[in-house]
Amino acid sequence: MPKITIVGAGNVGATAALFCAARSLGDVVITDIVEGLPQGKALDIQQALPISNTNAKVTGTNNYEDTANSDVVVITAGLPRKEGMTREDLIEINGKIISSITKEIVKHSPNTIIIVVTNPVDSMTYIAAEVSNFPKSKVLGMAGCLDSARLRAFLAQELNTPVDKVGAMTIGFHGEHMVPVASTAKVNGQKVTELLSEEKLNEIIERTRNAGAEFLPLLKTSAWVAPGRSIAEMVEAIVKDEKKTLSAPAWISGEYGYENLYVGVPIILGKDGVEKILEIELSDKEKQEFANAVAHAKTLMEQVKGKY
Repeated sequence: MPKITIVGAGNVGATAALFCAARSLGDVVITDIVEGLPQGKALDIQQALPISNTNAKVTGTNNYEDTANSDVVVITAGLPRKEGMTREDLIEINGKIISSITKEIVKHSPNTIIIVVTNPVDSMTYIAAEVSNFPKSKVLGMAGCLDSARLRAFLAQELNTPVDKVGAMTIGFHGEHMVPVASTAKVNGQKVTELLSEEKLNEIIERTRNAGAEFLPLLKTSAWVAPGRSIAEMVEAIVKDEKKTLSAPAWISGEYGYENLYVGVPIILGKDGVEKILEIELSDKEKQEFANAVAHAKTLMEQVKGKY
């Protein structure tokens, strides 16, 4: 079976490990600096797998040597956002964490694909790419899968329709500079713009942009179930070579008229990582919003460039 490492045994990491194991995507290793935590989470997940007749092995460790030769490494470790904090507030401390982790990943799994989840995800993904010196196609972030799922959930809820009938995607930056692409979103083949008023659609777009913050006063921390499932979607696309179209922070080199930065775009994801970046049609408003997202991503990238 493929080998999948999850770095960080917190809520997001453990949930991602559960989904990956339960879907038999591979044997899963959970690693964390806290002694006992990854071992305990792994033990709990392993005991759940017989119920679904899943043969994946889940182990926990505090030693990166146990992660050697992983096919995919997912980095969820880092300081989580708390109420009153922005994702950007996390940049300095999480930058140091990502740099340290990436050096260990490269040492023990030099041929892996890295998925970065830690916020702010676009700049953290850039750090992982620079420190690893991997091809940019083999280092990407997780954000668009989650944001797109949230947009689809809100649209399905508003229109009282099965979510599998909703097609919608977000691009851009993870957070307030996100671009929910409403102009091409469809429900049962019909454009969302024809089904909802502009006012209602804008409400859903803003809720999607701020969906992460909605959890903070409720849970006093960030969400973990939807992020964990989104991670598993990306891992599955890689280990099964699905050539799946989804949205993720990826390195752009001229697409959409921009280059040399990580930002959320539609990609084709397979066994070699990002196999292609897709340029989808955007409205004039969405083009401007994407330009704003790119500008914000560049600003944060400059803050971390050359520091790690």
